[in-house]
Amino acid sequence: MSDRSHTPSSRRQFLKSVGATGGSLALASALPLRQAFAAGTPPAINLGQVSTMTGSAAEFGPYYRDAVQLAVNHVNAAAKEVFGGPIIANHITVDSATLPTVGVQAARQMIDTQHTPAVICGWSSGVTVAVATSVTIPSGVLQIANGATSPLISVLPADAKADLLFRTCASDALQGVVAAQLVAGKIDPKYKYEKVATIYINNPYGQGLSNSFATAFQKLGGKVLAQVPHPEEVQPTYKSMLSQALKDKPDLLIIVSYPAHTIAICKESRDTFNFTNWQFVDGNSSVDIIKQVGQKDMDGHYGTAPGEDTTTQSYKDFAKNFTAGFKYDHFPPFTTCSYDAGLVAGLSMAAVVAGGQKDASKITGAMLRDELRKVSNPPGDMIDGGDPGRVVDMLKALKAGKKINYNGVAGPCDFDKNGDVVTPISIWKYEGDQIKTVNMIPAKDIPTS
Repeated sequence: MSDRSHTPSSRRQFLKSVGATGGSLALASALPLRQAFAAGTPPAINLGQVSTMTGSAAEFGPYYRDAVQLAVNHVNAAAKEVFGGPIIANHITVDSATLPTVGVQAARQMIDTQHTPAVICGWSSGVTVAVATSVTIPSGVLQIANGATSPLISVLPADAKADLLFRTCASDALQGVVAAQLVAGKIDPKYKYEKVATIYINNPYGQGLSNSFATAFQKLGGKVLAQVPHPEEVQPTYKSMLSQALKDKPDLLIIVSYPAHTIAICKESRDTFNFTNWQFVDGNSSVDIIKQVGQKDMDGHYGTAPGEDTTTQSYKDFAKNFTAGFKYDHFPPFTTCSYDAGLVAGLSMAAVVAGGQKDASKITGAMLRDELRKVSNPPGDMIDGGDPGRVVDMLKALKAGKKINYNGVAGPCDFDKNGDVVTPISIWKYEGDQIKTVNMIPAKDIPTS
């Protein structure tokens, strides 16, 4: 994770997200699910995605869309060789505008009109929970989140029996602990604070991460003076919320929010309250913040994020193929998780096809869910992702009735009973016009209590 290349305007991002480019088709023009397949070709189903193409996190959406598209490309190329044709008919991306209400409407329309039994959704725990509760779980659709980290997702009541909500990124139960260790001087003794406050976006992500951090920091002997929520929609001013967060004079302000909110919060914190001692999280790991607030005031500030082991072959091959294939210089947090979400969805489809299913219209979210842990978890031959040749090996193994254990590009995709995986947590830093990872904390080294 580091700085990102310039992205198009929100409108161009949205048009691209639903346009017939890179294999992602518009709702109005996507091919219907039922098709007349040539003799001997496998059934092919639609894969949906809800992404942040506009709104507060518009900067990130194209990366997540394209990472899933790379997975689709790898799966379909392998399926042509192994099964005689593609198994993903269309990759359909719709825009959440980084808001739950918009995400729910977009997901419902996509599922109702395009019959997508599996959906990658999403970045933002608020969007993910709303879509799961209102749309995917009631519709029997498998949902795999590529960047939703709220601890609530692990125990979402609506999914207790359905088991249809999974994620390829780590819970903030881990990130909150690492953020607390960082503030308490456990990672760098020269970086240590005793009194802090948080300002957080008022959704499952913000509340969950703020609470996780506060609990862990207090266990380490620190004082949390205030936890102040702000609305999900971008506000014209945050002065009243900042006043509440800063009134008892904290040494450090933890900002748990998204880029557009963070830009306004940092500017007002600096200009109105003369306070610039901030720490950040994954949601505001954004080069737009550097551009809008200014390098001088952002330089040197730390943040945390669910990360990936950049030393694995999986990660190295993904990074090479993704940046070359989609002309990016770098990519933000959860891009690797997006590829993993797309690939495990495709592997589940391949397992259903290998099991003898020949009618695309009969492939359901529950059927895909039943294969998800089988292709991702032990036992089975561990095979790295990120490379089209190894995806061919995976599909050949599935066709032969063998078990596989997909090793993701963000980390092992070993889904537990709650649909969670565990990845490392990174510590990053604003440096000049870039964002640089400065430390990686393996999951095994993060205290769980």
